[in-house]
This record gives sequence, structure tokens and C-alpha cells, in this order.
Amino acid sequence: MNSNEINARIDALDYLRGFALMGIILVNIIPLLSVRLQVSSTSDATYWRFLYLFVEGRFYTIFTFLFGVGFYLFISRSMAKGKNGYVLFLRRILVLFIFGSVHVQFQPGEALMIYSVCGLIILPFYRVNKVVNLVFGLGMLLVISLFAEKIFMVVPLMMLGIAAGQFQLFERMTNQWKVTTVFTGVMFVLSAAGLIYQYQYAAFAFGSGDEFQKTQRFLRIGIMIGPIVSAFYVGLLLTLLSFPFIRRILSPLKSYGRMALTNYVSQTALILLAGKVFDLFDQLAYIQSFYLCVVIFVIQLVFSTVWLRFFKFGPLEWVWRMLTYLEIPPMRRPPSS
Repeated sequence: MNSNEINARIDALDYLRGFALMGIILVNIIPLLSVRLQVSSTSDATYWRFLYLFVEGRFYTIFTFLFGVGFYLFISRSMAKGKNGYVLFLRRILVLFIFGSVHVQFQPGEALMIYSVCGLIILPFYRVNKVVNLVFGLGMLLVISLFAEKIFMVVPLMMLGIAAGQFQLFERMTNQWKVTTVFTGVMFVLSAAGLIYQYQYAAFAFGSGDEFQKTQRFLRIGIMIGPIVSAFYVGLLLTLLSFPFIRRILSPLKSYGRMALTNYVSQTALILLAGKVFDLFDQLAYIQSFYLCVVIFVIQLVFSTVWLRFFKFGPLEWVWRMLTYLEIPPMRRPPSS
């Protein structure tokens, strides 16, 4: 594999991480600011349906899958450099667990602690045959999806990420846009069918009775079809990235994804800061939370783009790397010629 192929793969992963973060904040802001539910005749109800049709259970799935891909790449590259990839990875997820243990004090639904624990669980699968990882991961995900247990999807999603790394999925999809387009088309058909089925239960009731049961069914179906919709999103973005013009337009998203850890944690910080300064707790409506997310996203997007012009790593990424390798990595970029 030449250096251009490696760079293309890394860019694709960064774009996807940034894209996943865009959806994650839309969901996380709801419990953080105790966003109010509105009656069914308002724009809030429409936005609520939008969230649970197109966002909830879709973007965290992508983020989790990418953790598995990164898991495989990290160990493989460490081994290629003559280092003990297993020891480094264990140190890496220990640091992630520490980050998560702090973050969870402010964001009870945070994922870093879960990722670190599940990373330990899937470590033996690094040496397992790629076909076994693929089949076993898909089988587990299918069964768990049928029971709509979102938290238990983490392990099979990470296993599929490992399999994707073993199959060099992103190298192939980046260079074979026709295959990517076909995959995206198939996932679109499956996603459309699942979303149409889910929408039939799109009530808006949280009390009791038939409407409440209908709403619960709506939410459960959303979790069940989440991985399919996520796969469509991934395929669509990869297809778009095959066009240089689109890559240039979306290039700030790559910077956003390269600082995924910093931006994920700072999303919580900015949400809570806005809530404190502007007294937004239990005051925002659903659609208003979207506007706040857009403002935060723009702030982070600009910050990430500017920061990476001068520095090699995001702030938390630099700390993560330092504690993983037990050495101080150079932070500033050398002046360009």
C-alpha cells in the first residue's frame, strides 16, 4: 500500500468521525439541558420525530464502528514500528477510561468509559480471522438489534470495525467508487423501507394508553434499524468524498474529526456553559436545542480548522498520545516551506 492510499484512508475516517460528532451533539443536548417536550401540534414534535428517525441510534453507531477500525489500525501500526501494540493499546484505553471517568461527572450518557471497557473485551479478536470477525459481528449485531438493546451493540459494532480494518475496507471503498455507490444504493433501499415502517408508529405521547405504546414501538424500531441507516450514511459520505470538489468543500469536517476526542468532550462543556450563562436548563424547546447545536458546531469547526493549522494534534489528543507512549510528542507544526 503506498502513502497516497494510506492518506486517503485516514482522511475518510476523519471525515466520518466529524460527521458522527455532528449527530451526537443533537442527541446529547436533550438530557444535558433537560430540553422540554412540546405538544404534538408544534414544530417541536416534528423535530422530535426527525431526531428519532434520522439521528438517534445512527451517529453513535458510526462513532462506535470507527473506534473498532481505529483499534485495528493502532495495533497494526504499532506492530509495524516494532513496538508492542497490545501494551500500548491497553495503556491507551486506560487513559480513555480516565478521561471518561471525568467526563461522566458532567455527561451521564457519555461513551468513553464504555468504549474503554469494550475495547478490553474485543482485544483478543485482533488475531481472529477476518471472516470470523465479520460473521460473528454481524450475527451478534442482528440478534441484539432485534431486541433493540442499544448499549449491547457496542461490542459487535467494534468487531465489525476490526473486520473492516482487516479487509482494508476503507482503502478499497475509497478507490472503487462504483462499489461504494452500489453499497450505498442497497443500504438506501433497506433504510427507506425501515424508516417507512418506523414512521407508521410516529406518535407523540408519553403518558399512557395506545398512543404511548405506539411511541415506544416507534423508538424500538428506530434502534433496530439504526445500523442499516448508519451504513447508508457512511456509504453516502464516502461516495461524495470520491469527488475532489466535495472533499474541498467538506475539508473543515476532516479537521473536526481529527480532533474527535477534544470536540466530543468540549461539546459537553459548551452545552453546559451555555446552559449556565444563559439559564437554559429546562427552558429550551426541542427546536431551540437544534439552533444551539448549530452555534456550537460552527464554533468547534472553526476552532478545529484553525488549531490544526498550527498544531499536529488536538489538545486532548496530544495528552492521550503522551500518556499512551509515555513521551512528549512535538505539538507545533513545522513552518511550511
